Amino acid sequence: MQDEVNEKVISICINGGKISARILKNSLSKALVDIEQEEKRKQQNLRQRKNQRQHKKSMKKEQIKRQGAYKGKQSIRKLKAQNLELTNIAITGSNVKSFEKYARKYNIDYSLQKNRSAEPPQYFVFFKAKDVDSMTAAFKEYTGWQMKKSKKVSIRKKLSLAKERIAKHKQREKTKSKERDTAR
Repeated sequence: MQDEVNEKVISICINGGKISARILKNSLSKALVDIEQEEKRKQQNLRQRKNQRQHKKSMKKEQIKRQGAYKGKQSIRKLKAQNLELTNIAITGSNVKSFEKYARKYNIDYSLQKNRSAEPPQYFVFFKAKDVDSMTAAFKEYTGWQMKKSKKVSIRKKLSLAKERIAKHKQREKTKSKERDTAR
């Protein structure tokens, strides 16, 4: 790998009647100057991008400090740092991730904590007391979605039922044709 990096090939095309050492030297020096300028441009572009990224990060941090709050899912520390009263709701089940969709929809600042002492996994959703109305709306929509999902028959079950019906129908046809043959 180092050998490949150390050995660079440059092709230079020179138009002329007679090519002397002086012409070759001048063309090589011009090529080297061009290469050095190109490398400087690349380095400057890299520096500019790095500065822009740092500027964006600092702007984000300043914006968060000005607003004084993070949005959406966050740690309990960040929620407590906002000096607001917190309330919580206990959730059982494995579909905790699906709740996050509805929390984002209603712009709720919340934190999920797993209760390790309970045998079936139990989660606590901590949120700001002022967000109670939006939280109840999100939970209503979430529970409605879960109920709708549980009522639906799975596609695999539908397919297996359809296969059974087709198989029964084929058996009936075979038995009918056999009965007709014996009746004649």
